[in-house]
Amino acid sequence: MDIHGNSVSDEQIKEYIMELIEGEGYAYGYHKLTICLRRKYKLVINKKKVYRLCKELDVLKPQRRVKRKHPRRVARNRTVTAPNQLWEMDVKYGYICGEDRFFFFMSIIDVYDRMIVDYHIGLSCLAQDAITTLKGALLRRQLYQADKLPVIRTDSGPQFLSDAFEATCRNLGLEHERIPFKTPNKNAHIEAFHRILEEECLSLYEFQSYAEAYQVVTEFIKYYNDTRIHSSINYLSPREFHKAFIQNSAKRLVIKA
Repeated sequence: MDIHGNSVSDEQIKEYIMELIEGEGYAYGYHKLTICLRRKYKLVINKKKVYRLCKELDVLKPQRRVKRKHPRRVARNRTVTAPNQLWEMDVKYGYICGEDRFFFFMSIIDVYDRMIVDYHIGLSCLAQDAITTLKGALLRRQLYQADKLPVIRTDSGPQFLSDAFEATCRNLGLEHERIPFKTPNKNAHIEAFHRILEEECLSLYEFQSYAEAYQVVTEFIKYYNDTRIHSSINYLSPREFHKAFIQNSAKRLVIKA
């Protein structure tokens, strides 16, 4: 929990741990990471739990040699002028009151047309779920074996740091870049979508079951893609704007990301 009494999922805490290790906490063991979690993220947490989560992440200090097979590509400033040039991918957490547990929503947004290209909803969110979601997005956009593929931009969540996810990106010919520590603005479009999801969907319900949460969020994503208009894309819905772009009838945009 945090100091305000709000529940915080283990997956969220793992993401905090990875952010700390990427930044100020590179040389810290689990005890110092516990202190940082309390100070920076206002968590009420003991070192035993931090040890367990670090062990699950395989980042306990004696084993942390950081000899990754895939060098980190830091997100750079880009100019986006069409769909399928830059996709942002991230995870959001929802709470099921009736079952006192979290569920996970992982999605991919196209920075140009703002469409949620594909997503995952589940009671867990692992590297394999990220891989399946990414492959599903490519299929939806008919991009397998295409000459030009989107850049995939993520934070340093454990799903995206995994060797399996990196290997998948490499095998598919995708460039995967990660935003620097403490720069959520680099993932601004999916962060904005998460605010919409929270304000217009999640905050309006006290879910009593996972089945209810799944149905409500699924229906909202369909509404978001097909119906909800955006001022940034000429007051069209993402699907309308994408279709208009394909038909060469949409006003062309230049997006800095």
